[in-house]
Amino acid sequence: MDSNHKLADLIFPNVSMTLDDLETKYPERKLPSGAMVTRFAPSPTGFLHTGSLFASMVSWRFAKQSEGVFFCRLEDTDQKREISGSADKVLAELLTFGIVPDESFLSGGAYGPYVQSERKWIYDIVVKYLISRGLAYPCFCSHEELDAIRKEQEAKKLNSGYYGEYAKCRFLTAEEAAERIKKGNSYVIRFRSPGNEENRIAFDDAIRGHIEFPENIQDIVIMKGDGLPTYHFAHLVDDHFMRTTHVTRGEEWMSSVPIHLQLFDTIGWKRPVYAHLPVIMKMDGETRRKLSKRKDEEASVSYFLEKGYPVEGFLEYLMTIANTNFEEWRIENPEADIFSFHLDFSKMTLDGALFDLEKINHIAKERLGAMSASEIADKADEWAKIYDHELHQRITTDPTYFEAILAIERGGEKPRKDYTRYSDIFPVIGFMYTDIFLASIKEGLTIIDRFPTELVKTSLKEFLDNPGLDLSEEDWFGNLKATASKCNFAEKPKDYKKNPEQYVGHVGDFAEIIRVAVSGRKNTPNFYYILRILGLDKIRERIYHTISLLPD
Repeated sequence: MDSNHKLADLIFPNVSMTLDDLETKYPERKLPSGAMVTRFAPSPTGFLHTGSLFASMVSWRFAKQSEGVFFCRLEDTDQKREISGSADKVLAELLTFGIVPDESFLSGGAYGPYVQSERKWIYDIVVKYLISRGLAYPCFCSHEELDAIRKEQEAKKLNSGYYGEYAKCRFLTAEEAAERIKKGNSYVIRFRSPGNEENRIAFDDAIRGHIEFPENIQDIVIMKGDGLPTYHFAHLVDDHFMRTTHVTRGEEWMSSVPIHLQLFDTIGWKRPVYAHLPVIMKMDGETRRKLSKRKDEEASVSYFLEKGYPVEGFLEYLMTIANTNFEEWRIENPEADIFSFHLDFSKMTLDGALFDLEKINHIAKERLGAMSASEIADKADEWAKIYDHELHQRITTDPTYFEAILAIERGGEKPRKDYTRYSDIFPVIGFMYTDIFLASIKEGLTIIDRFPTELVKTSLKEFLDNPGLDLSEEDWFGNLKATASKCNFAEKPKDYKKNPEQYVGHVGDFAEIIRVAVSGRKNTPNFYYILRILGLDKIRERIYHTISLLPD
């Protein structure tokens, strides 16, 4: 047994499995030709970022449309930054948007574990293999020694890092390294880079085409002192043994490609296809910058969930970012499921997509407008269960009443579009509930105090004598004009405009008096349907209450 194998056995005395054993345990997936295996790999360090939702949606769609597999693994090797409960929350938010992994750290699967800290035994096998072949080595340099190396490099105006002559432990023999380990010296494991900065490494990005970088020359850490792998190394091992075919991730990871490709090539594993997505940007004054967790509340997906944006609308917005031809397709297919659109790497923009809240609002309003009354009622209640308990209670107390309100002018070629978010619904229709009406009517009276009190009272009583609720909408309005005429309101605004001294106002003024007395506000959805839903008893009750508040 040579010295490298002895060193590997010293570091991993209990590791007996080999790479061949892992290849047998995690074989190539049996999938149709062209099927993609993609993944979403969050860290349990906070909320689901809008950019992460975008990347995961793209990965999921490419897997689904190619009859492949989309899985979710948890990258928890940086345990100092871990936030308790955040992993489950991230996956729950992903599921809220209908992005359901085929395999995950919650549902499991044949290629697990799907939590990196539970995969340590796999990393140990691969690291032992690398050490035994002289492709990795233990490094004993302290923080102080590494800092001294960095300062020397800065003074000489060299690239900083652990490479070449500055990679001091690279030159230790296996026997010398073994002696230090036996003495209890702490260490990390570094990859022995075969790179030459004069050489180039090339690959074809699925989005950006042919790209070349200088080779990596850094002897990067692949296993930390706590025995857990670094991101770069875990990426190599996990994507190989989970049989990932396509790695879709943000363009901020482009600089890591030389390291990752070098690792794959050195160990002799097939490279996955890389597709680096555009980063979502935001205008900050005159400057474009990346959507920031620290600066922008909309950087968190939870912002849109809490505000009540329909997930269908938000996902549709992300699809407009994903492919440049999506909006043209949407115009041609206005009613189609957005995921019947076929994503194409070649149709992805190379520039950072500019985050556009106004566009999100527009799409969300269109999606809510296209829903049936029962659909929006159900979805609003699902949202309210979590984020608005008062609304949820009102809905469940009388769901038929709530749905009837939402049905006003819904459907047809030009459905009413009052709402952008579920949180918009109650502010628009709250007056339909008695307690809200009673709280708002006093303020509402200021709208009609421009009319003489006696005229208001007379108008309200005259309306109650013949509200016309049994008539069609067209006939009801004719009846309203006739009633207004009895109170000396012009039936047409233009008649009042021509002879203002002849009338007390026009039919619109009369309708406003009735509307305020019944709703407490100047503007409501279609008033004819409001009256029919309230019913005559509630209308009388509200109008007499309004009259009681008027001065004598």
